[in-house]
Amino acid sequence: MTAECSHLTMSAEEHNHSFYNGTAWYVHECTIDLDANVRRVVLFLLYLLIFMAGLLENLLVLWVNCRRRHSANGVLFCILNVCLSDTMMIIVLPFSMMEMAIKNVWLWGSFLCRVTNLIYTVNFYSSSFFLALMTLERYLSLTKPGFPALFPTVGRRRWWLCAGVWLLSLFLALLENVHVNLMEWDEPGCYMWPEQNYLEWYATIVFLNLIFQFLFPSAVIITCNVLIARAVRAAPDVQDPRDVWLVHVYSLVFVLCWLPYHLVSVVLIIDDLIDFIHSCNAIHFLYFSVFAITSSTRCWKPGPGQTEETPGWGMVGGRSMKAVPLL
Repeated sequence: MTAECSHLTMSAEEHNHSFYNGTAWYVHECTIDLDANVRRVVLFLLYLLIFMAGLLENLLVLWVNCRRRHSANGVLFCILNVCLSDTMMIIVLPFSMMEMAIKNVWLWGSFLCRVTNLIYTVNFYSSSFFLALMTLERYLSLTKPGFPALFPTVGRRRWWLCAGVWLLSLFLALLENVHVNLMEWDEPGCYMWPEQNYLEWYATIVFLNLIFQFLFPSAVIITCNVLIARAVRAAPDVQDPRDVWLVHVYSLVFVLCWLPYHLVSVVLIIDDLIDFIHSCNAIHFLYFSVFAITSSTRCWKPGPGQTEETPGWGMVGGRSMKAVPLL
């Protein structure tokens, strides 16, 4: 299966194996019996729901907001980029759905193996970067009207900044994608697995993900939203306290979407580096609890569903927890 989520290319069972002279030794015994076919059906239906709802809503948002693409509003410009990123990810989601349906067998060749993973990972970074920039642009427009816009329509500044975000996302994605390849054992599969120094490489990727995709955007989003909430509270025409709380909801949703994913990634790398300190049952629980949380919340990010005038919510695919471990 495409391995866009870093270390999560091993199954919960495989996570509890160590290797000595090429021989697998089982570390912890699993007492949890999870039917693979049931999991596969549930995940397939979940991805189908994400695909249908995400494609419809993102295309609708793109169509509505493209008519205002020449607006000076930088928030709208960020929304269009987030929707474009999410739409690209959703379009390649059927490859993962079919792969899941046929028990992790990849039938579409090495090129699509790499390309689909690259699209997932670029989306993983770019959507968070543009959400952070969108929040910063909103803060500047509300609290510092005289401050130059991040994405002005005059000149090429907005296009250079936009290109910089996409190039940074592509660079970070390539750090992972260079190790994605089609491997064949009994059946062909799409895996992310470096030939040497796997644990060191994986630990580096996990912390790059944590810093660039979560901590940095979260710091920008939370800080700007706190300052926006203060400005809204101080505005004389704001009577409803719900207007202030709505600003904080944006920060909360972003954190809820991604904190479980990153917490589990860190826990699993610690488990690998310290000789499998968690049991097989604990690993099963971590894998499936975080997938349930992430799948239910990552579809809704603050921002993509907004128009120039009104805040809203957008259905997006985000970075999937699919990979091999779930099946």
